[in-house]
Amino acid sequence: MTTLRRRTFIVGGLAGASAGILVPSSAGAIAYPFTLGVASGEPAADGFVIWTRLAPSPLNADGLGGMPNTATAVDWQVATDERFTAVVRSGTVTTQQASAHSVHVTLTGLEPGREYWYRFRTGGHISPVGRALTAPAVGTQPALTMLFTSCSHWEEGYFTAYRRMAEEHPDLVLHLGDYIYEGGATTTKVRRFAPTSEISTLANYRVRHAQYKTDPDLQAAHATAPWLVVWDDHEVENNYANLVRNDSSPAGDFKARRAAAYKAYYEHMPLRSAQAPSGENMLLHRRVRWGSLATFHMLDTRQYRDDQACGDGTKVCPDADAANRTLTGTSQESWLIDGLRQKLGTWDFLGQQVFFAQRLAAADGSKSMDAWDGYTANRTRIQNAWDASGNKGTVVLTGDVHRSWAANLMQDYGTQNRVIGTELVTTSVTSGSDGNAADNGLKPTLNPHVKFFKNLRGYVKTRTSSTEMRVEFRAVDKVTVRDYPVKTVGSFVVEATNPGLQAP
Repeated sequence: MTTLRRRTFIVGGLAGASAGILVPSSAGAIAYPFTLGVASGEPAADGFVIWTRLAPSPLNADGLGGMPNTATAVDWQVATDERFTAVVRSGTVTTQQASAHSVHVTLTGLEPGREYWYRFRTGGHISPVGRALTAPAVGTQPALTMLFTSCSHWEEGYFTAYRRMAEEHPDLVLHLGDYIYEGGATTTKVRRFAPTSEISTLANYRVRHAQYKTDPDLQAAHATAPWLVVWDDHEVENNYANLVRNDSSPAGDFKARRAAAYKAYYEHMPLRSAQAPSGENMLLHRRVRWGSLATFHMLDTRQYRDDQACGDGTKVCPDADAANRTLTGTSQESWLIDGLRQKLGTWDFLGQQVFFAQRLAAADGSKSMDAWDGYTANRTRIQNAWDASGNKGTVVLTGDVHRSWAANLMQDYGTQNRVIGTELVTTSVTSGSDGNAADNGLKPTLNPHVKFFKNLRGYVKTRTSSTEMRVEFRAVDKVTVRDYPVKTVGSFVVEATNPGLQAP
């Protein structure tokens, strides 16, 4: 088994002789409450968000984690070293049962472009330590090591990819959707969901999120670096579109179900208060700057979309090309186009969920109605906007499809006339189980702009400078067996002034 990184899992009490430490008193009225670990996210040049949730009994059916119905004070510290000899920020927040005793602290006033460490204390208990980074200052362009992944199905395998991501010691992690799955338990998988039925209530969404957060490999990935997260469909229900359901099971008010899912999602993610939900709505799309190197445009392709054309599925559907069809909604489209035109950094990264490039499934022109191929006018307007603005360093980062892909984005897919951007598609953490390394899904005759495919589980690693992005598709051979090593199964270079995939 892999040795845990000390910087990821050091417990505050081990450094008891150091100055400024949170010293545990005798155990309080609650059992150890930090069973879900810690996390950070939303880095800015002057700070970030730190997160935890108090849950001594995380899988209690009521979704409240075994906490009493009383406000609970939680102390927090941020230091410039992992032994907390130089504490630079500290404070106390009060958790409430109404938010499942989750903690979101937004830090400001920190130095740009450096590491920090953080931890929490309550009731005489001290949390694990997490590492976070502030973004570089605007006007600077230090290199960025970034990882991204998606689609972690609890039942289909172990979260080895998360462990390997923690061991990469990145500056930033993106999760591009399907962080949890909403389905009911089966008897044929590697491990079983809790609760065992398909989730649709707030209590059940809380328990499912908590179950995921108990996984030590996922905890390690959260503790190693700040995350930027966006959802896809399984955080609520498979293939839902706005308030249109995929099916009628389980029965109930879908608006109430979406509100419950969004609330539980916010409670379990290191997000800013600007993303706190209001009823069935939650403002998830946002821009995050990484100095003057890159701008992350984090998109929401579920909450505002039109229903999938022609009944969803993969098919030939002329309605998919209708000018008024939208995946992003008109407001988010305008927001994205405005941000791309500002050219705030050398690179523009679109962190989003579903396959962006055209991808023909058969010679008859069949395409996925759930992907951007089902909303082609929306895609064309966005592509034309960055192309007209001269944005050469536009890279779309994608999840959803449980395979690794890499594609050139074309100004016109029919004529293959000009490359205007790049798409990198991460495989899943576990969804699709072990996969099949012998699969060949490229179909180069149908999709000449698609350059890479691999059906194994893992993530994408990128190293981005002001001149180029170096890309490694990282994978493990099995997720049905614990702790497989990771390997690079594909490599590319993307040049800042020359869009498209190049050999490394």
